[in-house]
Amino acid sequence: MRRSTDPADQRRHPARGPARGSVRAGERALAPDLGRGTMLLLIALSNTAFHLWAAEHGPSGWHPIDGSAVDRAVQFAMITALDLRTYPLFAFLFGYGMMSLYMRQTEAGASPRAGVALLRRRSLLLLAFGLAHAALLMAGDIIGAYGLSSLILGWLFLRRGQRTLLAWSGVGAAILLWSAVPAFTALATGDLGRIGAPATEAATAAYAAGETDPVAAAATRLQTWAFVTLGGGLLAFGSHALMLLGFWAARRRILEEPHRHLRLIGWTAAIGLTIGWSGGLLSALAHVGAIDVPPNAVGEEGALSRIQEVTGVPGGLGYVAVFALLAHWLRTRSRGGGHGVAVQAVAAVGKRSLSSYMAHSLMFSPLLAAWGLGLGATMGSAGMAAFAIGVWLVTVVGAYALERQGRPGPAEALLRRLMYGRPPEQRQSRGESQ
Repeated sequence: MRRSTDPADQRRHPARGPARGSVRAGERALAPDLGRGTMLLLIALSNTAFHLWAAEHGPSGWHPIDGSAVDRAVQFAMITALDLRTYPLFAFLFGYGMMSLYMRQTEAGASPRAGVALLRRRSLLLLAFGLAHAALLMAGDIIGAYGLSSLILGWLFLRRGQRTLLAWSGVGAAILLWSAVPAFTALATGDLGRIGAPATEAATAAYAAGETDPVAAAATRLQTWAFVTLGGGLLAFGSHALMLLGFWAARRRILEEPHRHLRLIGWTAAIGLTIGWSGGLLSALAHVGAIDVPPNAVGEEGALSRIQEVTGVPGGLGYVAVFALLAHWLRTRSRGGGHGVAVQAVAAVGKRSLSSYMAHSLMFSPLLAAWGLGLGATMGSAGMAAFAIGVWLVTVVGAYALERQGRPGPAEALLRRLMYGRPPEQRQSRGESQ
């Protein structure tokens, strides 16, 4: 029996399963896709330090301490503006997309329980995708962590009211701030060596970039992935706060209708980036030797490291606001017409963010890791950044080609098929991300 299309009838008899397929082309907003597409460039750049496995590392364990003046400049910029700032950006957009998917289902006639069940299936699938990604290529995979976060937060909060979402987002932010009180106290008193400890090994070791045995490298990657997934999925309170804020913002359609929220978006961009860059600046100055700090300060749980992490949350939110302002400006400039090829291509990457993210690893790991061609041993930070930009541009070209053909990314196609099954013809919508 064909389901009624009358909204009143749908409310009286909600569907027990998915009421429709994935988002259609006409329903997409530019800001989320443009944000995800640009975010993937930032993620590619921030991941470059993991592949510099032959470089000399300092007490932070992350960026090398050797290299040319250009390398040092690149390290300074990354520590200030990218490190621990791109994943909070992703958390907000991930939460925004979750709530948007849930609302599309319920507005099409699905019951709230069916909408939550669909997102639960999606979360479990993302966990499986993340596991495969880590086993084959990337220890620092974040798909699994956000799959676990969405599994828990979706169950608890998708059906909650706006005040509840804001309140619990505030709780997550408060927990994060409270955990950083010792770090801010150490900064205020000038006793930066009172907490933390220098890194005992380079972060590249946990990512198995320098491992020559492929099997041993895979085993290390899986161990790291389990730590990242459990820690990020359960204890990353800053990311949880931003995911819930993304739920709230999606209900208000802030990214679809930025013109209605320009004051909020503008202040968020200004305050968020000011806090985010200021917090990263301290670690960057310490890294290049512009300020003298104890090794503990930039090591594991060190004062400057914790400050950098905590300020990354408003920094990531500031980037979201910048992308929303950019999308608003582009839409106003086009006056209802189409956007240029560059904008369309970056947005096409955002529509295929899962495929593009995994494609990064497909190009990074076999070429750079010791178990592959080992090219990571020959590069410095600047060369690696150029390589990352090149990798991102390859995904831009590929995503735009798929966009022109009206086709989704391969990972999106598989995820959609596993989520919705084989839909009838009218529910298929090509070239679209979950």
